[in-house]
Amino acid sequence: MNKATARTRSNPSTRRSQARPKSGRHKPLHGSTGQGDATPLDSRQLRHLRSLAHALKPVVRLGQHGLSDAVKHELDIALTRHELVKVKLAAADRDARKAQLDVLSASVGSIVVQQIGHTATLYRRSTERARIDLSANGRGA
Repeated sequence: MNKATARTRSNPSTRRSQARPKSGRHKPLHGSTGQGDATPLDSRQLRHLRSLAHALKPVVRLGQHGLSDAVKHELDIALTRHELVKVKLAAADRDARKAQLDVLSASVGSIVVQQIGHTATLYRRSTERARIDLSANGRGA
C-alpha cells in the first residue's frame, strides 16, 4: 500500500468531500403554506413534520408522463385530506427531480418539507380542519 492510498483510507471524510460537492439537498425548503398563511415554518415545525412523515408511505407517484392534471388533482385531494403526504418522483437526475418537485409544490400550493432521493414530503395546512398542530403549545413548535 502506498502513501496516497493509506492517506485516503485513513481519512474517508476528506475523500468524500473531494469526490462531490455538498449539494444541500437535505435542507428543507422554507416557505409559506400556500393557503393564506404567510408565515414560514421554522426549524422545529419542519422537524416535527419530518418526524410525522417518517412512517408514511408515498401516496402519489409521478410516472413516465410526468405532472398531469390527474396527478395534480389526486395530490390536491390527498393534501386536503391528510395535510402531509409523501410523493415518489420519477426523474433519474437530481436536478430534474428538484425541478419536478418545484413545479409540483407550486401547482398545489404546498411547501416541501424534505426530499431524500426519489421521495419528497409535502405539507399544506387544511382550511377546513387542521389535523397537524404546529402551534406554540403543540409538540411541533
